[in-house]
Amino acid sequence: MILVTLAAAVAVGAALPAAAQGPLDKPPDRKDLIEPPASPPKLRRGDRTHNLDFLFGALKVAPDEASAKSIEERIWALWLASGSDTCNLLMTRAKGAVDAENYDLAIRLLDAIIEIKPSYAEAWNRRATVFFLKRDYGSALADLRQVLKREPRHFGALAGLGAIMQDIGDEKDALTAYRSALELDPHLKGIADKVKALTEKVEGRDL
Repeated sequence: MILVTLAAAVAVGAALPAAAQGPLDKPPDRKDLIEPPASPPKLRRGDRTHNLDFLFGALKVAPDEASAKSIEERIWALWLASGSDTCNLLMTRAKGAVDAENYDLAIRLLDAIIEIKPSYAEAWNRRATVFFLKRDYGSALADLRQVLKREPRHFGALAGLGAIMQDIGDEKDALTAYRSALELDPHLKGIADKVKALTEKVEGRDL
């Protein structure tokens, strides 16, 4: 069960002061983001929903990090598959723009993808990531709501939501988001440590 209340998260973003929503001199550290692998594996043909159900089941019982990483990459590959050559090309260009830290260009490219195929959750997720890097948290939260509406098990989006909540000082909602991500993917890199640290701060240490 996903525990995050998206409406509340978006409301928090809308209520942020302008200074918190706009870009700052020092953007968040990208190592805090959960991003897809550079070259996800190619997929076999089959039913997408069935494949995701199977992979998420396998992810929960993965015996080690190496096995979990392999399953994660297959999930990302399914998420990244747009079914459109035009969208795929624009996504490649958007990734290049992000890597070059040309965030305004990346947003324009992702805007075009979303206009072409609004059902494509990963375009919303990538744009949320760019907004996060620009510290435009209101826009990032709105896009994450769209991602989770289309892909409720998107552990990357949930981790991103946690990062935003933590960055604005809402440690309780950050903990909830991180726990939801970890529930889906127990091996998600770095998230268990964040959950442990925030649990101690929010709920206190066990006596």
